[in-house]
Amino acid sequence: METAARSRTWRAILVMCGLILLGSAAELRAGSLLSPGAGVLVRKSAEPFGVFAFAISGGSLREKWSALKARLDDDMVQLALCDGDRDNCASPAALRLLAIVDQARARDGRARLGETNRAINLAIRPADDGADDVWSSPLATFARGSGDCEDYAIAKLAALRLAGVAADDLRIVVVRDVRAGEEHAVVAAKLDGHWLMLDNRRMAMVEDDAARSYRPLFVLYQTAVMKYVDEPVRFSMIATEGR
Repeated sequence: METAARSRTWRAILVMCGLILLGSAAELRAGSLLSPGAGVLVRKSAEPFGVFAFAISGGSLREKWSALKARLDDDMVQLALCDGDRDNCASPAALRLLAIVDQARARDGRARLGETNRAINLAIRPADDGADDVWSSPLATFARGSGDCEDYAIAKLAALRLAGVAADDLRIVVVRDVRAGEEHAVVAAKLDGHWLMLDNRRMAMVEDDAARSYRPLFVLYQTAVMKYVDEPVRFSMIATEGR
């Protein structure tokens, strides 16, 4: 009996050591236990949808994002200049976008995100650019008045930045819409530790966990393009039983 008790005690110590090595208690609470057995722990990613992603260094998507970033940075400079001197702003497109930013600035938290999502969804007409799949800068989209899903997402990203949302709390996520059978792009905004989806297909925002028809493919973050892995990373914490 005493030997069995000591064996159970050592097993408990080994399991606790495994927990400490895997990460902090806060990180562990973000995971969940999955079958088979309680010896496999999933650590939730900090990215939208809770799935791990790794940076990629090539591919057509990275090329598009890199090319867009230069135009986006130019637009952000022009928008900032117009924001500081509306009377001398020569860009009607910038003034229309800044009017939406003003409405968002008057709100806080979730209301700020929701106002931006709603206003840009209403300001842009849906249009498919076909096989060319051109990614437009915010001012180009507002000058044209139309765009497809990534154009909505890029404009929302710019508006939220101008409205005061930190860059670290914003992503563009490329997903596979399994119901529609096509790829789609949305903005993900982090609020109080949760990622909200700003989608041109709906006015109401939903958390990433509730967007069950979307399978994440890529996440775009500042200068990085990251590809989601197919399965969460699992860490084994099964202690070997002593004999």
